Amino acid sequence: MKMTFGNSIRLLSTSAAMALMLASAPNVFAATPKDTVVEAWAFDDIITLDPGEAFEISAAEVTGNTYDNLVKLNIKNTSEVVPGIAESWTVSEDGLTYTFKIKSGIKFASGNPITASDVAYSIERAVKLNKNPAFILQQFGLTGDNVADNAKAVDASTFQLKVDKPYATSFVLNCLTATVGAVVDKKLVESHAAAVTPSADYKYDTDFGNAWLKTHYAGSGAFKLRDWRANEIIVLERNDNYYGEKAKVARVIYRFMKESSGQRLALEAGDVDVARNVSPNDITAMSTSKTIKLDSAPKGTVYYLGLNQKNPNLAKPEVREALKYLVNYDAIGGTLIKGIGTIHQSFLPKGILGAVDDNPYKLDVAKAKELLAKAGLKDGFTVTMDVRSIEPITSLAQSMQQTFAQAGIKLELIPGDGKQVLTKYRARNHDIYIGDWGSDYWDPNSNAETFTSNPDNSDTPKSKTLAWRNAWDAPELTKETAAALLERDTDKRKAMYVDLQKKVLAEGPFVVIYQKTEVAGYRNNLQGFKLGPTFDSNFMNTVSKD
Repeated sequence: MKMTFGNSIRLLSTSAAMALMLASAPNVFAATPKDTVVEAWAFDDIITLDPGEAFEISAAEVTGNTYDNLVKLNIKNTSEVVPGIAESWTVSEDGLTYTFKIKSGIKFASGNPITASDVAYSIERAVKLNKNPAFILQQFGLTGDNVADNAKAVDASTFQLKVDKPYATSFVLNCLTATVGAVVDKKLVESHAAAVTPSADYKYDTDFGNAWLKTHYAGSGAFKLRDWRANEIIVLERNDNYYGEKAKVARVIYRFMKESSGQRLALEAGDVDVARNVSPNDITAMSTSKTIKLDSAPKGTVYYLGLNQKNPNLAKPEVREALKYLVNYDAIGGTLIKGIGTIHQSFLPKGILGAVDDNPYKLDVAKAKELLAKAGLKDGFTVTMDVRSIEPITSLAQSMQQTFAQAGIKLELIPGDGKQVLTKYRARNHDIYIGDWGSDYWDPNSNAETFTSNPDNSDTPKSKTLAWRNAWDAPELTKETAAALLERDTDKRKAMYVDLQKKVLAEGPFVVIYQKTEVAGYRNNLQGFKLGPTFDSNFMNTVSKD
């Protein structure tokens, strides 16, 4: 079996080929190869694996294992960042210039040396592509017109970043740990750049390799991407050029399996080594197994409803508040997310500076009816909800369909895979969206920026935050969010984020339900398997197999 990688075609080993064939045939199973870790995982949200465009939770895990950044989150102490490709950095006294020294002698998987020019190119292409995650870098004042001057290589080992305002240093560094900050191999990517015709929306004559990099690889992480087939398989292979701790296994294969019960059965039979999307019932079943271990980690991910303010009924503040009283939080916490999450109603996850752990709402049908009557909707109304066909989202949606009905609201569920649902949501074509949001970097601005800020509510803005996706025009909160970003006094900054959360709880078009706890079951012959605090820090290079 031949697989393409870069410009070359290589033969996979016999064990990998067998694993690939098994992974492609969902009804066929066999023991996993000794040099390979096979994970059962639902990754139907992946749209692209170009780090300049990828903005999905599953994609972030893949890029987290295959690319590297200037700096990385310290997974043992998430309040700080540690060196990645950069060995050190300094910040000017005025807080506007960041200078990074690149480690010497390090290489991409291709064998090309990693230089400051690659770093500058990676930042420039992400800003100019202007895909969904570009706003993370554009927050520094970077634009297509000025990025080449403000993110540049001073020499082969020195990268300099100039920002437009004296932001909190932790904010800038944490942004650079995001997937969009991944460093790509300039020489390799440019060799696959395609010519495009400039337009009013895109003025460049190149795609910066975007079309190619959606399904190919140009990184320097512990693994290199060998294959991705949507809703089927992802194959990672050890990168022997990696400067850090080399992967202990030759490859990692993610097999697409959506159902928790199927994942558990495959794990119990030894057909996979890890089960990633396990339900509370299957967690209970696996906890009694002698051959399976469990690992869990709280994540910076919240599950929520997004209420599109283009819908005239959902735009009424009384309706927004009523829906917050039509969620059975106690039942959800006690059954649907037992072991995999905790009820949490604020947009900042616990563990991030300023996070509020107040949960003021509970199921109160009478209160909801009273609010609907004030909105002129005493007989209720009909509304749709776009639902990714995966647990626990499906069960959460069904639960709310029942509780909404108690107040006269007919909730019509529209199922779809991750790509379908996200594409519709990003175009603001939904009524209600149910899904999750993971912090893009470990700073309160990450979630505050997207839940509370919407500088341009037109259909063609520069920044497409969650507030924008739900057409929520909130100019005062947008100003407050910007002010919090520039507050250098930690206690004052914390208080500002507390205030923002309370206002969104009371007024916002978001019904935040719970914070995710990720749980994985794995065979007891795996060593070093550990889920990280973020969705891009589930690192596999530390895993070995007896």
